[in-house]
Amino acid sequence: QLQASGGGVVQAGGSLRVSCTASGRTFSTYAMGWFRQAPGKEREFVAGFSRSGGSIYYADSVKGRFTISRDNAKNAIHLQMSSLKPEDTAVYSCAAGRPITSAIRRAQSYDYWGQGTLVTVSS
Repeated sequence: QLQASGGGVVQAGGSLRVSCTASGRTFSTYAMGWFRQAPGKEREFVAGFSRSGGSIYYADSVKGRFTISRDNAKNAIHLQMSSLKPEDTAVYSCAAGRPITSAIRRAQSYDYWGQGTLVTVSS
């Protein structure tokens, strides 16, 4: 129901946009966000919207470099990534759920997951 796309290989300092499109149901009343998992590391929160869409959250490691956006009409979210670093290399997955605000950064709070798209940043 969630399909991520847009990953690829980019040089350090470059930009890339990944997108997540939902199908089968509308997620307009769900919190939606992006998580990533690098090889040998745990999955971590990257960015996300609150359920109302009125609040946006970012991990400290990407704040100022990544921008999340939402298109309710197309049932999609996007993650624009700039000033990419090799440490941003990971599989990026989108997720939807109904977490309370204090749990919005926890992967366990999300019920629906896309398959992930690989972003590789070369040095």
